[in-house]
Amino acid sequence: MALPTINPTKTKSWNALNAHFNSVKDLQMKDLFAQDSNRADKFTLKWEDFYVDFSKNRITEETLKLLLDLAEEVGLKEAINSYYSGEEINETEGRAVLHTALRAPKTESVLVDGKNVIPEIYEVKEKIEKFTKEIVDGKLKGYTGKDFTDVVNIGIGGSDLGPAMVVESLQYYKNHLTTHFVSNVDGDHVNEVIKKLNPETTLFVIVSKTFTTQETLSNANTLREWFLKHGTKNDIAKHFVAVSTNIEKVKGFGIDPNNIFPMWNWVGGRFSLWSAVGLTVSLAVGYSNFESLLNGAHKMDTHFKTQDFDTNIPVILALLSVWYNNFFQAESEAVIAYSQYLNQFATYLQQGIMESNGKSVDRAGNAVNYQTGTLIWGEPGTNSQHAFFQLIHQGTKLIPADFIGFAKSLHGNKEHQDKLMSNYLAQTEALLNGKTAHEVINELEKQNASEDTIKKQLPFKIFAGNKPTNSIFIEKLTPESLGKLIAMYEHKIFVQGVVWNIFSYDQFGVELGKQLANNILKDFENKNSSNHDASTERLLEYYKSKR
Repeated sequence: MALPTINPTKTKSWNALNAHFNSVKDLQMKDLFAQDSNRADKFTLKWEDFYVDFSKNRITEETLKLLLDLAEEVGLKEAINSYYSGEEINETEGRAVLHTALRAPKTESVLVDGKNVIPEIYEVKEKIEKFTKEIVDGKLKGYTGKDFTDVVNIGIGGSDLGPAMVVESLQYYKNHLTTHFVSNVDGDHVNEVIKKLNPETTLFVIVSKTFTTQETLSNANTLREWFLKHGTKNDIAKHFVAVSTNIEKVKGFGIDPNNIFPMWNWVGGRFSLWSAVGLTVSLAVGYSNFESLLNGAHKMDTHFKTQDFDTNIPVILALLSVWYNNFFQAESEAVIAYSQYLNQFATYLQQGIMESNGKSVDRAGNAVNYQTGTLIWGEPGTNSQHAFFQLIHQGTKLIPADFIGFAKSLHGNKEHQDKLMSNYLAQTEALLNGKTAHEVINELEKQNASEDTIKKQLPFKIFAGNKPTNSIFIEKLTPESLGKLIAMYEHKIFVQGVVWNIFSYDQFGVELGKQLANNILKDFENKNSSNHDASTERLLEYYKSKR
């Protein structure tokens, strides 16, 4: 087997962590800071333009040691070697997992079935670069001879979430092209996008590995029909390109074979933005910025592959997540980015993390008896402070949170940035320290509140604190730093999957609903439907009566 098959709960280190947890679960982090003036330094990792402070976690040095022991005992080092060397670690689908190869230098050699795939990766990258330059510079034009003004990305899942998030995150670096994303099979979605388009100046990028995905093909055909109300079938070749492996179906759609950008089965959809799936990113921000994104990811790849575990950012973040998920029984994690540019980042991570590690069967095919996966959610700060922070501060659930911040703003407005980052720092401090009864009383007394008012309000204004956070501080949001950040979370996913002894790179759970949807779609036209449960049967009848 490419990956070790070790039940983590049967290891010595897990048993040691269980015993340790019982002795430290009630510790107060602010007491740990009071006892150790060097705590912040001990639990901070500095790497390139990243500053990762994980000192505001409910851990001691012993906790960290035991978590690192767990990583060793489940064979993480061997798993990382398998990950990077092209072994079929996606065993259930018989595939390697090599999104890391997509951002590797030209001089590297990465073998899949004995063949070095780096040359073909660079062949596609050169094709992306050439096509991007010709579109951006106006060398390639629409069917009436006009320059392109808009790009529509048609895809779903990883073919949408990754490119959409990156384009939004790098808005500051965008060129003159306006980018749109069509994903949902909801016809209202595609028709709202159509309202914004001029057929003479719009380029369509269809992203579908098999060119059979229902949502993507439905939207592509709707856009094709709309386009043909203005142009001819011959004009399709100038306005539609595809990222796919199904050459015949793409050609049948009317796309020029020269405008087909290949994909590989050793790249999972949710990790595919680094491939030709990122064509829309390249078109939106220019190829040089797309290349910088890849370079940043590669730097994080190298860090993850070569750094000792105790100073390895993705490893530490993953082990902390395991600590809360499996010992504190925390079910979710919040990701709070203090940048409006990253407003789609948590949404992107939801797929990456929950589709990967939402598994209940281990690598030996046995049902697991421990928690895997985490619920991921979040919104940018400071908006989120006025939305769900109440639950994190005073709710009954333990919700570890990653705070992502940037030292420099892109537009250079220092006053705004100071206010933004003061909130970033204040929230993690508030979650750490909370507010004691004594502090509340002093505060109310300064407001000249009556004794009766103080007595009534006191219990409601106390904050327990002791809420764990990681502070991920980055110098500036650039294509390279974004690449590092995305890759950091990709490797965190991998480490968690190794520890939990699950396969992170299949997604069979996505398929069942698709299969049933196809059956129900046929039932819309049939008088007698397929065999459904009573509830679904009634809902089907209701819909058919109203459509």
